[in-house]
Amino acid sequence: MIDLSDFLRAKLNLTGIIKKTSLDISANFSRIYGGNVYLKPENLQKTGSFKIRGAFNCICQMSPEEKAKGIIAFSAGNHAQGVAYAAAQMDCKAVIVMPEAAPEAKVRATEDYGARVIKCGGPTENRVKKVKELIKEHGYTLVHPFDDKDVIAGQGTIGLEILEEMPELEAVVVPVSGGGLISGIATVIKKIKPEVTVYGVQPENSNAVYKSFNNKKICSCDNPDTVADALIAQKPGKLPFELILKYVDDIITVSEKEIIDSCLLLAERAKLVVEPGGAVALSAVINKKIDSYQNVVSVLSGGNVDIKQWIRLIN
Repeated sequence: MIDLSDFLRAKLNLTGIIKKTSLDISANFSRIYGGNVYLKPENLQKTGSFKIRGAFNCICQMSPEEKAKGIIAFSAGNHAQGVAYAAAQMDCKAVIVMPEAAPEAKVRATEDYGARVIKCGGPTENRVKKVKELIKEHGYTLVHPFDDKDVIAGQGTIGLEILEEMPELEAVVVPVSGGGLISGIATVIKKIKPEVTVYGVQPENSNAVYKSFNNKKICSCDNPDTVADALIAQKPGKLPFELILKYVDDIITVSEKEIIDSCLLLAERAKLVVEPGGAVALSAVINKKIDSYQNVVSVLSGGNVDIKQWIRLIN
């Protein structure tokens, strides 16, 4: 399925490309939780989220012919920016199909990295259909946002970094959308240090993985509606879900109010701008929805905040 060697290869591929986002202990959040809370600030990563890891690693595996024809992706924003940036680094043409309602800041950033953006409204299936049409017409190669072995291996390098920096890790808490991030982190951590507990966190209003995990089969969330626009996936990917069932200990949910409160606390107490989707893991920690541990890492998965949305959150 996916081996530790895949993650180690991804780490080599990403050397010199990504930032190493060091763990930072928060005295305020530790006091609230009752144990040491460390933040993994992928909001400070290049392109503003962890997505550059999987996108770059995936494109690295492509043949020269595939790169020459160009690559394509569908995304609401963070994966779009990661793919666009990675493609530019390898001099590849990139086409990104984004929702009509995608935050304008994420659309502009994707275009600024050199990608062509095509907007497509309606549910995710519409964008998947559009991507398939463009692949058939132009021969592009897809960089899937989560259901891809090389993408998962790239995201899992976060787990390698966490364990290298904190051998005494007891639990890690990870935001979840389609499952690429948590499946990568969980696989790495359980293969190296299986006693560590791995939690995934979703918004209550976008909870396809939560439902799937508890029913032990892929379920959908047909109308996800959350302020955490980065975590809107109608169902988990097939490969990520297999890994989640094998390596993740629990999936929990947080409310819209809990997400917004965590965003504001991160800005006020940690001086970090974190988008709602990036704040859900910390929300679960400080609202004590996980068990008690001495050393917990909360992954802040992204910081690409649309300023208009941010103003609404503050208000």
